[in-house]
Amino acid sequence: MKKEVITTKDAPDAIGTYSQAIKCDRTVYLSGQIPLAPGTGQMISGDFEAQTRQVFANLGAVAKAAGGDLNSAVKFNVYLTDLNNFTIVNRVMEECLRAPYPARAAVQVAALPKDAAVEVDAVLVI
Repeated sequence: MKKEVITTKDAPDAIGTYSQAIKCDRTVYLSGQIPLAPGTGQMISGDFEAQTRQVFANLGAVAKAAGGDLNSAVKFNVYLTDLNNFTIVNRVMEECLRAPYPARAAVQVAALPKDAAVEVDAVLVI
């Protein structure tokens, strides 16, 4: 099985020992994205909805670099520091994706890198 590293400057650089994504055959594993601005790697300002939109923009950029888009996703994992924000995530996902929607898990966690309120990773099939 061929393993290909996917990188793009249109999404934040990895801030640890991981790749933005790994492609194995037609499956692409996108690492978790938090609301960092591409180029600067700084947390964006704004409310939870703006941060969630940035997360999906980052995921979309990595998906595009891999040859797909967000609608190529078969699974999302959503990590929230406050599960009360779940309805906002649903609204943003509905705007970013078209039916049929992928499988998804959403869990509340104690903390995320850089004190982010949301992180999302994905699996795509291209």
